[in-house]
Amino acid sequence: KLGRSFTGWVQRTFQSTQAAAASQNSCAADDNKATAPVPEDCPVCSYNEWDPLEEVIVGRAENACVPPFSVEVKANTYEKNWGFYQKFGGQSFPTDHLKKAIAEIEEMCNILKMEGVIVKRPEPIDWSVKYKTPDFESTGMYAAMPRDILLVVGNEIIEAPMAWRARFFEYRAYRPVIKDYFRRGAKWTTAPKPTMADELYDQDYPIRSVQDRHILAAQGKFVTTEFEPCFDAADFIRAGRDIFVQRSQVTNNSGIEWMRRHLAPEYRVHTISFKDPNPMHIDATLNIIGPGLVLSNPDRPCHQIEFFKKAGWTVIHPPLPLIPDDHPLWMSSKWLSMNVLMLDEKRVMVDANETSIQKMFENLGISTIKVNIRHANSLGGGFHCWTCDIRRRGTLQSYLD
Repeated sequence: KLGRSFTGWVQRTFQSTQAAAASQNSCAADDNKATAPVPEDCPVCSYNEWDPLEEVIVGRAENACVPPFSVEVKANTYEKNWGFYQKFGGQSFPTDHLKKAIAEIEEMCNILKMEGVIVKRPEPIDWSVKYKTPDFESTGMYAAMPRDILLVVGNEIIEAPMAWRARFFEYRAYRPVIKDYFRRGAKWTTAPKPTMADELYDQDYPIRSVQDRHILAAQGKFVTTEFEPCFDAADFIRAGRDIFVQRSQVTNNSGIEWMRRHLAPEYRVHTISFKDPNPMHIDATLNIIGPGLVLSNPDRPCHQIEFFKKAGWTVIHPPLPLIPDDHPLWMSSKWLSMNVLMLDEKRVMVDANETSIQKMFENLGISTIKVNIRHANSLGGGFHCWTCDIRRRGTLQSYLD
């Protein structure tokens, strides 16, 4: 028995030593890969939000469904819309509204093509189909917002795990185009898929008023727990070697830590926070529009804004949105006005109705490409949300050193 124990200890020690050596070799190899330039023929390459845009994925509004009114959806929506979710959860968004949104996005795609950008689209899927896992059952939602689920860092596409049960299988719509990028040389990573079991959500999350939400957010309390990593890609925004992220209703600290370890040492992930009662997706709160140029929502001030100022960045507070109060915004705030898409440092795609922010950009010397996506806004996103830039012509740089 003693002999067997000793033999087992020797084997385990040898295996552990082998594993450690393999890990060191792997890390060294990864470091070499991280510093190597992206191959010129790789279809995927994007380091920031403003280099010249060459290829983009644009989402689809087709077959979009209202998500079931579960605890995580309730925590991310405004009380005035709760009746809408309770009545239509699992069903299509209003048909006439959806048709107008589809037409707007088609026109947006046409304009991008005219500006010299290659446009790819996800597959149409029937999102009304009910599905069941060992932990929950739900219907789907849509493939309208590729920015929510896909993050491009260099030549790597990262699929986010998501946090809403209605979005568990959303990745399926993007798989054909991602597989094509992979076959052509891109890296492809899928973050650990959460079970989305009941333990991931605070089932008793106390939502009564905006003031309640302010207090909870200030205390670092959100509907998602730390049961397992989860994040939406849209809670991250890129500036070369520096990537900024917020802890939100859909992105927990475990998800942020997974990304931090995955992207180290080449990239630095900075957690920032805002005076926001309902944080979910960073790009209508903080939107980086150029090297050293950041839009900061005046209604949701950033607690770490001095970090940018000390680095010599210019912080711009965009004007108040002009979208009328009676326009339905089932999944977002009016601040989609600042959710713009930079085609390069001197061209921006902006809502045709938002004349105030158009003037702001023009005063900055940035020409505006005006597109009306007002009905598409209702589904929860602006130009940045509706797109995921796949290739921008530029190199990896540091803008904060």
